[in-house]
Amino acid sequence: MLQADTLVHPVQKRAQENPEHLSLVFIAEDGSEQTVTAAQLHQQAASYAQALSSLDIHQEDLVILVLRHSGVLLSAFWGALYLGAIPSIFPFLTEKLDPALYMQRVQKLVAHSGAKAVITFPEFKDDLSTLLADVDCRVLSTDDVPDVQVDTEFGEDIQLEQIAFLQHSSGTTGLQKGVALSHRAVLNQINAYGDAIKLNDEDVIVSWLPLYHDMGLIAGFVMPIVVGIPLVLMSPFQWVRDPKILLWAIDKHKGTLAWLPNFAYNHLARAVRPAAIEGLDLTSWRAVINCSEPAYHESHEKFIDKFKDYGLQESTLSVCYAMAENTFAVTQTELNTPPKVDWVQIAALQEERHAEAVEPGSAGGTSVVSCGVPIAGTEVAIVGEDGEHLAERRVGEIVLKSDCMLTEYYRRPNVTAETIKDGWYFTGDMGYLAEGELYITGRKKDLIIVGGKNVYPQDMEAIANEIPGIYPGRAVAFGLFDDRIGSETIVMVAELQNGLSEEDKPEIERQLRQEIVKRTEVTLADLRLVSDRWLIKTSSGKIARADNREKYLAEFRSS
Repeated sequence: MLQADTLVHPVQKRAQENPEHLSLVFIAEDGSEQTVTAAQLHQQAASYAQALSSLDIHQEDLVILVLRHSGVLLSAFWGALYLGAIPSIFPFLTEKLDPALYMQRVQKLVAHSGAKAVITFPEFKDDLSTLLADVDCRVLSTDDVPDVQVDTEFGEDIQLEQIAFLQHSSGTTGLQKGVALSHRAVLNQINAYGDAIKLNDEDVIVSWLPLYHDMGLIAGFVMPIVVGIPLVLMSPFQWVRDPKILLWAIDKHKGTLAWLPNFAYNHLARAVRPAAIEGLDLTSWRAVINCSEPAYHESHEKFIDKFKDYGLQESTLSVCYAMAENTFAVTQTELNTPPKVDWVQIAALQEERHAEAVEPGSAGGTSVVSCGVPIAGTEVAIVGEDGEHLAERRVGEIVLKSDCMLTEYYRRPNVTAETIKDGWYFTGDMGYLAEGELYITGRKKDLIIVGGKNVYPQDMEAIANEIPGIYPGRAVAFGLFDDRIGSETIVMVAELQNGLSEEDKPEIERQLRQEIVKRTEVTLADLRLVSDRWLIKTSSGKIARADNREKYLAEFRSS
């Protein structure tokens, strides 16, 4: 178990006692690699801490990081931690977003949260300084941080209960609710989750995940740096364009652990060509952990089928249920064995909120992948609409309490009070427990009730992802209330793969409608097949259901 006074303590201690320890390998978009030792990481962090201190930034001041995925981002984050300030990573500007709108969002966040400093690249400093002229906030450019030896001691008076950093809920408008996490909560999470995944000195973590999302921030950044596990990082944008770089990084650096959202399994299976991975060796990979969105058995099967000849074992598959409000992991499946797959009757799930077990592959049945059991120090329960705890296999809202929960939603006491009641955090996720393992069925706010049936849009979207011609991971389903029938109806919007024409649409629509009726016993009120990049995604890459609903209404229902 890691013994530490704060998150800063083990990083500084390692730099003193084992300065040449390999902390990080950063793979640039051109394929070149930069290695960072424990001593180098410490010095870079200390430089940022000193630069912030010179701007009169103090403990518990909020520092916003407007930086692309880079080694500089890591240094700035730890520099703020060294000082006892509170770093928060803002999703960086992409080619899809208007720069002026992006800067306005930064300004709005700074003003709302009372941030005292923003760290950014030189090309953004003037614009941000102008935008923040009327706000008590300093703008620090990466060029303003001198590359010199810093001998000042930092972090000695930081307290365990102090807020370490903010995570933010993902959204299309950038950062939203700020999840404030204390040093104690994060250390508790690292110890409990480290035990759950059997983290050890032989591990190497490989990640392309963005650092503003809890999976990338904790599993793919904070945890390995604090524990001292070597970390291999690459750009998420580069990975999306060329997913095989993750596989070759695992091969080269003998990676043992990686976390992937479910869509990544499909993306890797579909986009990586055999000719590009000749000689690939994945035998070092001991756990690939599905996390951050619903896990699907079909995605796992495609992934294993594609890469089993390269040393990937089915026992490598694993699943974690996680959220920023619990620092990261809530549950984790047992390692070295595939996650359990529970087959349940769709009708009972929809009409009775009961996960009635059926034989695998049964007509009217569907598969649900286990997310495992709660990690140490975390308790999970399922509650009904009146807050009563439900028995196993009854579907309700997932609630949890733990020793690694958020301190608060930063400067939003009303939201904190709405979601934490009697020590239980109400997640808004729906699911059930079976033999102590947690199964996720959807989001409470996304639930569609059609003629008394509870329909989970994720089920509809999973079916769409299997239809030839539809871009996997690019379908969204939502409910619209119909005054004529006094109930909700189901609408779906799905993106077509490039190269398909108007002539292809009727057959694709026929297949999709037929499969949905066959597998869920409900029908679509409307189906729109749209071009690539029509759908809106959140900053963490998830489909933004509410925003796509509004876009649908504006484009298809406004006339």
